[in-house]
Amino acid sequence: MELTHLDNNGQVNMVSVEEKAVTKRYAKAEGKIFVKPEVLALLHDGAPKGNVIATAKIAGIMGAKKTSELIPLCHNLNLDKVSIDIVEESDGLKVTSYAACEGKTGVEMEAMVGVSTALLTIYDMLKAADKSMTISSVRLLEKDGGKSGRFVRE
Repeated sequence: MELTHLDNNGQVNMVSVEEKAVTKRYAKAEGKIFVKPEVLALLHDGAPKGNVIATAKIAGIMGAKKTSELIPLCHNLNLDKVSIDIVEESDGLKVTSYAACEGKTGVEMEAMVGVSTALLTIYDMLKAADKSMTISSVRLLEKDGGKSGRFVRE
């Protein structure tokens, strides 16, 4: 298998999408932050910095939109949709991101940056109560569109 971000000489290379067709593309990613129950309670009682969930959702959307500025070889995409869902679980919060566009390259990185940014925002907003929170398992769940087609994590 070839790595697409290396040229014939093994040097870093931005993949050319000049000849690719514009297709509908979407990606879904998830990640988790493990949080102590007493810190999770702050989500309902009021965290010191404000509404954690709402802020993390906005941050995740912003992160997805800025992906090409953060990941050097990502193309700038005109995203049609980004959503961030945050679900409370007994041991923390699960964040899911969905990104979609019509373009020449996929939106997997945008979905994963959206999740990562939301998770880091949650950490930032709750760190005064617990610095031992752990962010884990940021991963692509599914994607579709383009030459490589559909992927669904089993």
